[in-house]
Amino acid sequence: MSSCCPTKKKKRFDPILHSALIIIIGALLADFALPHNIPALTHFSHTIIEFASKMWWGVLIGLIFVGFMNKIPREYFRAALGKGDSFGGLVRAAIAGLFLDLCSHGILMVGAKLYERGASSAQIITFLIASPWNSLSLTIILIALIGLKWTLLFIAASVVVAVIAGMGFAALTKRGFLPENPNAVEMDGNFDIIADAKARLKGFKLTPHFFIEILTGGKHEAIMLLRWLLFGLVIASAIRAFVPTEIFTQFFGPTVFGLFMTLIATTIIEVCSEGSAPIASDLLTRAAAPGNAFTFLMAGVSTDYTEIMVIQNATKSWKIALALPLLTVPQVLVLGYIMNMV
Repeated sequence: MSSCCPTKKKKRFDPILHSALIIIIGALLADFALPHNIPALTHFSHTIIEFASKMWWGVLIGLIFVGFMNKIPREYFRAALGKGDSFGGLVRAAIAGLFLDLCSHGILMVGAKLYERGASSAQIITFLIASPWNSLSLTIILIALIGLKWTLLFIAASVVVAVIAGMGFAALTKRGFLPENPNAVEMDGNFDIIADAKARLKGFKLTPHFFIEILTGGKHEAIMLLRWLLFGLVIASAIRAFVPTEIFTQFFGPTVFGLFMTLIATTIIEVCSEGSAPIASDLLTRAAAPGNAFTFLMAGVSTDYTEIMVIQNATKSWKIALALPLLTVPQVLVLGYIMNMV
């Protein structure tokens, strides 16, 4: 019998989210309670704290961005980004990614919301690839670690990869290999953002309720991201605890073998953009392999399972999610090989 009142759905156990939480909390409590004579456990728990201290602000800012974006009409995003399958629209998406100062985990929520607001998958991929380690804060960190020349070269190369990947997504979508965004909004050619915004703002008033909605508006995206973020946190912390750091500088030289070893390592290791910078600098300075450093930064984004799973959740398409590494990793390897030869 149907009811006028919807029944509440029981909260199910999420094996990824809750298992990761159990492991993290258990490790922290064990490290606190047990004597500090178990180096692996101490390293594991301390790495969790280190990663969490670097990630939380990006997730929080991303949450605020998403909550604010909920208040903006979809038509505005479509008008600002331009036509989804055009070169100009992809360049706009790449520029937006470059100038949005968020880490790789905070940017995922924004990308998912842009897709919900009607941006094409080509623009979302371009936006995500151009953004994660090109934030202003991380750019300054990279300049300090590897110098201005290599930092600017890495940024320029990342934009090239992002735009070419976006063009590939647009072509595959046009041919029907990838699905269209069901949230896309048809724009009136005479639509004026400024005039429309002025009309909407006439009766607008700032209230405490408005700010509460901003803070809570991205809750769904935050939960979607958090399950994979915590899972990646456990994996990355375990690798740091049990795999010596020297391996990354001893066996990842400027060779084809070293380049592919770097690809394998960055595929396995899940670190935030800030966490990847020191490892990339070691690959450039100690291993004398700038191409490996670029590969570690870029392929880390392209093969990041948090990113792939969030894209799949946002787009409801495994094709779109898996097309990300397929269209970007070959470009990254070619550019990395050329950089190693310089």
